[in-house]
Amino acid sequence: MSVASSVLIPYASYLRVYEPLAAFPEPERTHWARYARLPRTPGAQEELRRSLADLLPTPPVPVPVHESGEAFVARLDGVVVVCPWRTRLRGWLALQELDGQFPEPVLDAMLPPVVRLQVAGDYERWLSRNPDARPWIRTAVWQVPLRWFALFGDEDREYAPGERPSCADGADGADGAGGAGGAGDEGAAGAGADGAGRAPVLRYRTTMAQARRRLARALRALRESIDDGPMTEGLIEVGRWLEEFHPRAMVELDFGGLVHALPEEWLAADRSAAQLAEGIAALRAGDGERASEAYGRLAERWRTVRDLRFAN
Repeated sequence: MSVASSVLIPYASYLRVYEPLAAFPEPERTHWARYARLPRTPGAQEELRRSLADLLPTPPVPVPVHESGEAFVARLDGVVVVCPWRTRLRGWLALQELDGQFPEPVLDAMLPPVVRLQVAGDYERWLSRNPDARPWIRTAVWQVPLRWFALFGDEDREYAPGERPSCADGADGADGAGGAGGAGDEGAAGAGADGAGRAPVLRYRTTMAQARRRLARALRALRESIDDGPMTEGLIEVGRWLEEFHPRAMVELDFGGLVHALPEEWLAADRSAAQLAEGIAALRAGDGERASEAYGRLAERWRTVRDLRFAN
């Protein structure tokens, strides 16, 4: 088995939008309609493996040469909804975020400057032809941004505990850990190809209408109670992104690879959306002290998760 095929999904969370087929122009609509009828579609783990395989050559290929024709597929009230991977676009956006995150020598060792310059040029030319392009998926590493929880209620929470592999040979059964969290409605919950093991799944799903309403209420409460800050600015930015999609879409927050870094007891007990909603409700009621306490508990909970990034 190659290195790329045996690596677990990274410790990342995902905010995804699934749109109905009617949201896509032809011929893309027909493509997704056929795709949704496939007996099996790949999950996030498969996307990761393909991306890792591109990084193995010398020089590496940080962004695919061609855009992916894959998507996550789910159902909302019996209607097929699709979340295109758009791996190439997300690769370009991820490379832009690398600037400033690593010292220059480290970044040069990871991706030689000539490769980064070529990729940047490719993106500029592509963007000039596709000025309205936007990703259906947002990614956060070693955390779930607290603003994402503002889109969901505790009733949207779905948790499925994991199952250990029955034997050592099943240790690679995490293939699809992200797939079950976003690649379908079949409840596979990260089952491996041989069914030997299953990773936990923790996700939230809601309608676009509900997500927009909750975000608007949270913004109103923040603006009426405190000065604009990172949370307000973050909610505005997420709201602008959501406005780009069909009103009958589905919004999903998937803990993705974080389930491999956190104890199942932590996952089972997590009620982050409810905690944030408690803080927002306290703000609307004019109880700033209770709002501060609720937000402080939530921020501290996720600070301990982010700190795992630097653990030995």
